[in-house]
Amino acid sequence: MTLPYSSKLVNKALSLRSNGYSYEEISKKLKIAKSSAYLWCSQVKLNEKAKKRISSRMAIGIKKAKEVLKTKKEKVIKKISDDSNNYLSQIETSKIINKLLCAFLYWGEGEKNRNAVVFVNSDPIMIGSFLNLLRGSFILDEKKFRCLVHVHEYHNDKEIKSYWSEITNIPLTQFSKSYLKPHTGKNFRVGYKGTISIRYYDYKIALELGFIYNRFAERLIK
Repeated sequence: MTLPYSSKLVNKALSLRSNGYSYEEISKKLKIAKSSAYLWCSQVKLNEKAKKRISSRMAIGIKKAKEVLKTKKEKVIKKISDDSNNYLSQIETSKIINKLLCAFLYWGEGEKNRNAVVFVNSDPIMIGSFLNLLRGSFILDEKKFRCLVHVHEYHNDKEIKSYWSEITNIPLTQFSKSYLKPHTGKNFRVGYKGTISIRYYDYKIALELGFIYNRFAERLIK
């Protein structure tokens, strides 16, 4: 019976394995199936030098695999980013669109208070977006704004108020005494500027925003 592989080839595989070559490396180097490399070499006892080489090659392989995945993910992110920019470039902003967006933000993050518009969040981008949409959708009396900041004991109250005053473009004179949250024993969050509650005293606007998001939602689910 003729063997499919020569003993010379088998011995070469055994030698490579003894020197710390992986089954995949042996397969590629000798142009044989990986399963054959394993079958021939699985019983080879590896010395420390061989084990070190295999571990080192595995580490390199893992690093390369991570780099490949990172590159693929970056390409996906870039494509989605470009597609999003292209999508947004086709939308013409208007007072009608702004009011609808304002209503949806209010639906998600606003308090359902019929006596005033109340919006609470800790994200400065969310706060700034809502106020820009609100100011662009309605004729407002800026003096009707009131702000309440929720802070932790590790916060500098004056600095936090100044920060939110700049974000909201609402003067400090319209900020109430800050609410100090009870100590929970948790570590402080780096960069966390507390939570701000913005109240605008106009029940008509609060009602209109509520009607808009409710009526629009009803149209979507019919």
